Amino acid sequence: MSTVSEPINLSRPGGVDTGLTQKQLAEKYGLAVSGARPGLFAYTKQLWGRRHFIVAFATARLVAQYTTAKMGQVWQVVTPLLNCAVFYLVFGVILKNRNIPDYIPWLCTGVFIFQFTQSAVQSGTGAISYNLGLIRALHFPRACMPIAFTVIQLQQLLISMVVLVAIVLGFGMPVGAAWLLVVPALIFQMLFNTGLALIMARIGAKTSDVSQLMPFLLRTWMYISGVMYSISGNVSGWPSYCRFLMQINPASVYMELIRHSLMPSIYNRTLHPVHYQVLPPHVWAAAVAWGVVMFVLGYVFFWKAEEEYGRG
Repeated sequence: MSTVSEPINLSRPGGVDTGLTQKQLAEKYGLAVSGARPGLFAYTKQLWGRRHFIVAFATARLVAQYTTAKMGQVWQVVTPLLNCAVFYLVFGVILKNRNIPDYIPWLCTGVFIFQFTQSAVQSGTGAISYNLGLIRALHFPRACMPIAFTVIQLQQLLISMVVLVAIVLGFGMPVGAAWLLVVPALIFQMLFNTGLALIMARIGAKTSDVSQLMPFLLRTWMYISGVMYSISGNVSGWPSYCRFLMQINPASVYMELIRHSLMPSIYNRTLHPVHYQVLPPHVWAAAVAWGVVMFVLGYVFFWKAEEEYGRG
């Protein structure tokens, strides 16, 4: 008797239990599809179990990012500072946007905070498509990749924040209790960035051309988010729905929170009437809503296509 097992063809008559579908056969004999998507809670548990891998991968990529440059890790700080210098030249000197006292620290805060979101979205877009070798070689929750790239951007921001604090202090801004609000603001921005990166990772995995379009979309988003100018000082004559959309723009919301935390005196003196000494109540509410809702939507949206990543 031959010891070679004949493969069973379930797609034509002559196989076993041809009256059953492949799904029913799998359920009957306790079989599972290779790489099948686990349930949402099981997936979350697997992802939590890979948290050390996420941090290690992000740290290694961050260190390797500038290994070929002579200045190495210094570029993590120099790059946003050069962006600040260019924006100051254009908007602070040429266009004379000086209605905001101490415009330089105000501008630098906007550039650093927006770049956190911008870089997270850009890296998240290619998190799957640019790492297919790793994804096909190893089995792990694919959400590890866009989350890891968002962690990289957070690490870069924390390094840049040291320079930002030095700039703020250099312009005479006092250290106050309001500085503690930077921590929850960055947490909610991190949640927002992660959710958006997960959404873009799934889209980028299926449509590689989107990575070519993202720089233009992100540049447009930057120019309408008040990175270089005060939104409230420039949209007062706009229709109410336009002002509302500008005010709840997530990039503007997180920049406003960080600016108010680090420089409350500038904020109160220039962006609101004299009697208005606190942030509008919608800012914190919008920051929490954007962070939580975007993270949940992005996480579920990415998980829905888990079994498709790295195939084809």
